[in-house]
Amino acid sequence: MSTYQNIIVEIAGDVANITLNRPEKKNSMSPALHAEMCDALNEVAAAKVKVMVLTGAGNAFCGGMDLEKCFFDNWDEPEKFKEGIGHSFVWMKHLKSFPAVTIAKVNGWCFGGGMEVVGLCDIAIAADESTWGLSEVNFGIFPGGGTTWTVANNMPFRKQALYYALTADTFDGKRAVELGWASKSVPLAELDAHTQKVVEGLVSKGRTVLAKTKEVFEKICDLNMDFSDSVDYEIAKLFELSRLTNDDWIRTALQSFKKREYKPGLEDYKLTRDDI
Repeated sequence: MSTYQNIIVEIAGDVANITLNRPEKKNSMSPALHAEMCDALNEVAAAKVKVMVLTGAGNAFCGGMDLEKCFFDNWDEPEKFKEGIGHSFVWMKHLKSFPAVTIAKVNGWCFGGGMEVVGLCDIAIAADESTWGLSEVNFGIFPGGGTTWTVANNMPFRKQALYYALTADTFDGKRAVELGWASKSVPLAELDAHTQKVVEGLVSKGRTVLAKTKEVFEKICDLNMDFSDSVDYEIAKLFELSRLTNDDWIRTALQSFKKREYKPGLEDYKLTRDDI
């Protein structure tokens, strides 16, 4: 496993944990952190884990971009500036299409680009006490680098989205759930345990079906498919899933259901093989 200076990467079995580790800077993202995240995501993807959890050290998830390091330090050196900013786009694009289930564990401050990171994850579990905000307008810029995309794709109501983007008002974890940024919100003292429970539930499921569930959902949304096209696409992907898993869902799940051994929604489905 690689050694990093700005993040902590832990891989154990089917789970990877990445911690943004610049607590003195509220885990704001520097060019060095962006470069390390590019390598870390490649490392985690190669490990073929089922779940990856992203969080922050100390009392912050991520304070957004480190403006001094990302912009001011390299402003007069265009190549360094381009490289530093470019790494951020590389790893965030990778995060958007990551094969494992991605969970943002929002333990504290979450501002600007930090909200973009959360918005790109599949699931977000926030502390009730966490503080969120789109602070860019306070610095004379708009939410850029993909942040506006995550605003538009996570907040379902235009006026709510523009309100927070224009005013830079902050909100807490409970409000983040209401706005569509977080899946669930729990007291900070329960955040680790609750996230672990979600992780354990996901790990009990098949790697391939988790990846295909993500793939189908994202493709239908990204291409804005109508119902007819969605049905055709889903059927094609269902046959693909059957081939990749040796028809496990038919042999195990449907047979168990037929014998009344499995009650949907009341108990966990167990794969015959856990490695697919």
